Amino acid sequence: MAKDTESVTEFGVTTRFDGKLICTGVLIISGKFNGTIESSGDLEISKSAECTVDTMSAKSVVVSGRVTGDIEGRERVELCKGSAVKGDIKTTNLRIADSVEFEGSVSMLEDEPEIDLFALGSEEFKQALVRKTSEVR
Repeated sequence: MAKDTESVTEFGVTTRFDGKLICTGVLIISGKFNGTIESSGDLEISKSAECTVDTMSAKSVVVSGRVTGDIEGRERVELCKGSAVKGDIKTTNLRIADSVEFEGSVSMLEDEPEIDLFALGSEEFKQALVRKTSEVR
């Protein structure tokens, strides 16, 4: 998941963290986490990890371990084989492997619009809608 230019932070198997974590880059959790995670980068919950969160929010979230709480992946969420999630998921793309325990609901987020429709005049708004409709067809 990590690119060479991104910073990687890893909470090892023996690490326990309680509180609010705000980070950039790639975050890998292999130990125990209790609290809230806000990341502008990617988040990986390893097979050995146990997380209890109010929310965990990141660009992408890959879960191989256990998560209790809500997950938001702005680009994607992936639940790997053998993982367990008890909470709601919000994302634009979702992948759930076989043999996953999942209890909760899923909300599919729409991609962010390419233009700010609220900043347009009425004629520009109409033209943007026409362009968008023709792209869908």
